[in-house]
Amino acid sequence: MKYILPTLLLFFFSTVSCKSIKQITVEKPIETASLEYLDTYTIPNNFQFMQTTVGGLSSIDYDVKKDQFYLISDDRSAINPARFYTATIAIKNNKIDTVAFISRAFLQDNKGKTYPSAKTDPTQTPDPESMRYHPGINQLVWSSEGERSISPKESILINPAVYFIDTNGAWKDSLQMPANLYMSLIEKGPRQNGVLEGMSYADQYRTLMLNVEEPLQEDGPRADLQPNKAMIRFFAFDTKTKKCIKQFAYELDPVAHQPNPSNGFIVNGVPEFLWIGNNQLLVLERSFSTGRLPCTIKIYLADYGAASDVTNIATLKDTALYQPMKKKLLMNMDQLGIFTDNIEGISLGPLLPNGNRTVLLVADNNFSPLQRSQIILMGLKTK
Repeated sequence: MKYILPTLLLFFFSTVSCKSIKQITVEKPIETASLEYLDTYTIPNNFQFMQTTVGGLSSIDYDVKKDQFYLISDDRSAINPARFYTATIAIKNNKIDTVAFISRAFLQDNKGKTYPSAKTDPTQTPDPESMRYHPGINQLVWSSEGERSISPKESILINPAVYFIDTNGAWKDSLQMPANLYMSLIEKGPRQNGVLEGMSYADQYRTLMLNVEEPLQEDGPRADLQPNKAMIRFFAFDTKTKKCIKQFAYELDPVAHQPNPSNGFIVNGVPEFLWIGNNQLLVLERSFSTGRLPCTIKIYLADYGAASDVTNIATLKDTALYQPMKKKLLMNMDQLGIFTDNIEGISLGPLLPNGNRTVLLVADNNFSPLQRSQIILMGLKTK
């Protein structure tokens, strides 16, 4: 029987050496790769832990030494203060046996305070989306999408941001955002709710990579039902200088399904990705269309080794000026015959008995009774 243990006392110890602080990677460049679906675990709706509602889980990352996972909630301090959790995920017989939440920490600003809700102070409200762990310095880093709310009465512009914190949530430092990530009153820069969704350390923690979920306004149109060269940017930051050093283009797939009604909302973007070594990424593309409850989730192997640095290219509309990342489809989860909700996180996990690396996905239920907080287990086979 599967169950969740809301306890501070349950730990699953790892046999990994304490001396190793290297990123988990795939040893060689992937020539052929396949993902095998293994299991889905659903966290009960409205699950309570340490006086908070567990939901809105928008990222997952693995701490090898402690054999535990970090999960950030995208609650904008509306239900409880903005926060993240640690949890253990026990895998037995290639299935998720238990998920045990072991701690909760509130995110803090540079004054040591928790973040306010939009009702209290909309100019200081965060929008947490991604979180990664750095074992070498025992710190976390998280991203906030910012805000672009424009109206005749009041406009709110909050630039996207990336913050370094300790494992208790205390603020340590931040990244310096490039100018094309600044919010603007004119049609330039990030779109509302399509900004810094994904993040991953790379190059053995020397680089921190991020992506915008949808194209910057100057870079061209949002993804549509037909191919339209919708290009997003990935940003590479030097972790020492905290400055952006490179940008890469990535072409989005079209939206997967027609909406119902025909003029309903549609979207396709990249909610998360994961660096796996050798200039290669596992990239999630998530498509949603009104009238269809599941999301279409595709997992791509992307390679930026031969991609152009587009830092100095003001717009990505002229695709003749640059080379985007190469991408190869590994899995379309529509074909699995399972329900896939709003998947927003991806992490490598422990090894399976056959030596394959586990891949874990997490879905954001938006605190809705109609959606599910899913943790999905896969096996990654490479050659």
